[in-house]
Amino acid sequence: MAVGNINELPENILLELFTHVPARQLLLRCRLVCSLWRDLIDLVTLWKRKCLREGFITEDWDHPVADWKVFYFLRSLHRNLLHNPCAEEGFEFWSLDVNGGDEWKVEDLSKDQRKEFRNDQVKKYFVTSYYTCLKSQVVDLKAEGYWEELMDTTRPDIQVKDWFAARPDCGSKYQLCVQLLSSAHAPLGTFQPDPAMIQQKSDAKWREVSHTFSNYPPGVRYIWFQHGGVDTHYWAGWYGPRVTNSSITIGPPLP
Repeated sequence: MAVGNINELPENILLELFTHVPARQLLLRCRLVCSLWRDLIDLVTLWKRKCLREGFITEDWDHPVADWKVFYFLRSLHRNLLHNPCAEEGFEFWSLDVNGGDEWKVEDLSKDQRKEFRNDQVKKYFVTSYYTCLKSQVVDLKAEGYWEELMDTTRPDIQVKDWFAARPDCGSKYQLCVQLLSSAHAPLGTFQPDPAMIQQKSDAKWREVSHTFSNYPPGVRYIWFQHGGVDTHYWAGWYGPRVTNSSITIGPPLP
């Protein structure tokens, strides 16, 4: 039997069709067509199907989700918001705030050092010198797709990670500061652990530092990330802490 109007299709067929429509088009256009489409697009079932289709959840997913629509958007946006975290593009995207001594430098990881990272894309690192070296990035959340209502209403977890290591032959000091900023760049949350002091003749292993911002106040529009350090023996060259594989991610990770 021919169908003269798309709304005459069974609801489960319409839902299946909607799973193939881009999410923003569903909300900005399709949802406004009629009350039937609005009600279907608001169903939890649709957003669970879209999450499953995109690989955001598995068939046996059993974790509680407060809002499947929000979960879908957070998963679709989920990625490292820091650009050039592993020095593959030199110092592109980084602001060299303090560039002391012999200045920042990029070096290659050895094959043995690469084994310390789960991510096989980590092949280079940034290295500091005998006077303080600090570099930073500012993440514009709106430009990265996180609109104001999503951030203010949901306030999803913001996870920050960084990796650092000393040289085995020289002591060093590593430091990190991350701030959540308002539209006026006023700080709304800060993570600034005590500087890590690494003694000479250390194991030179790569270490990860991480922090999760939760329950922060509304109004976060930017994230400022700054790290670096200095060697503590003031040797000419690049004997300070090395940094790489930095990341800022928002919302739930992949299963």
